[in-house]
Amino acid sequence: MKLPSLFRTAQPMRFDIKPRFYDPVKEEIEQRTARIKKELQAEGKLPYEEGYDPENDSFRGSAIRGAFTQGSPIKGKTSTPFSNTGFLRLLIFLVLITLVFGYVYYGPDAVYYLLYFATGVLLVSLIVKLKGRLKQ
Repeated sequence: MKLPSLFRTAQPMRFDIKPRFYDPVKEEIEQRTARIKKELQAEGKLPYEEGYDPENDSFRGSAIRGAFTQGSPIKGKTSTPFSNTGFLRLLIFLVLITLVFGYVYYGPDAVYYLLYFATGVLLVSLIVKLKGRLKQ
């Protein structure tokens, strides 16, 4: 069982190479069949494929066209500052620094005040989350 950690551990890199083979005979056969297929479609002996434009000799409505112009991250994933792990680490660091300096300057009372404050913030956040779920 793995214990939770604040820091990421390095994962071993995987080496996966996909070999590519060049077969000139196979490539020539594919080019010839594509050329013959186009000639037969031009003569009307074979039906055109869906989305094929014989005047432009190209496919219309390509799925790739405009795919990179969106300029947005993966759809469905919204990043909020509170879901970021870096923000969580910063928050924990600030709480610990505040705890240490509060203890040095004010004594043990600062620790209790900080614990009361953290409990209050936790309760308020839980109430807000539950209220949001009840609306849905």
